[in-house]
Parts: sequence; C-alpha cells; structure tokens
Amino acid sequence: MVTPADLHDSAAAKEVLFRLRLMHPEITIVWADSAYAGKLVTWAKRHVNLTIKTVSRPRDASGFVILPRRWIVERSLAWMMYARRHARDYERLVQHSETLITWAAITLMTRRLTRPRRYPSAAPPRPGELVQAA
Repeated sequence: MVTPADLHDSAAAKEVLFRLRLMHPEITIVWADSAYAGKLVTWAKRHVNLTIKTVSRPRDASGFVILPRRWIVERSLAWMMYARRHARDYERLVQHSETLITWAAITLMTRRLTRPRRYPSAAPPRPGELVQAA
C-alpha cells in the first residue's frame, strides 16, 4: 500500500493490517518497529485478531545494531531499489507507484525462479562433503 507523504505510518497501518487480514487470514503474528507500539497493538488484537510484536533497539546498544526481523524488511526494500524507477518518485498517482512496486517484486521473483540452479540436488553440499561432476 502506498500512501501520501503527509500520512504517518501508524495511521496507515490500520488499513494495511485490515487488508492483510482479508488477503491472508492464515497470518496471525506481525513484527513491527517500536514506533507502532501502543494503541495499534490493542486495535489490531481487538479488530483484526492479529498479534503485533514490536522489535525495539536494545537499551545498552550504541552504534549500528542489527535488529531481529527488521532486517528482512530493509533487505526487501533494498532489492526493490534495483528497479531504477524507484530511486525517485516520479508518479503523480499513488496507484501508479503501487503498480510499479508490484511489478518490481514480480520481476525479482521471476528472475529468482528462472535462474539456473547451482547444485543438481535440492540442497547445496554440506561442508566436507564431496561433489561429483556429472
């Protein structure tokens, strides 16, 4: 979901969680940044029956710290930036931007699904295991 820049993320989160529940009722836990803690957690539990677990920075940490689960989102957004169109926001309509993000995700996934496999078996060889040439 793409929103205008003046809409705070926590306000848009209710719509995102509602859509998530409609499209994927099997999902029951959502990880979120500590900015989403508070009223949104109780709203999600009460109205859409989702558990929000917030990921916050350790109190004693200084400098860069990898936060659990959060790196998955950051990594996914970085992969989307491979589509040069997303480097700047050129779209006038939110629907165009949303469509281009979907297109970038489809392109990324189809490239991954169609690339040649490096190993003939389903899993790569374990350390110390010999690989025989075919």
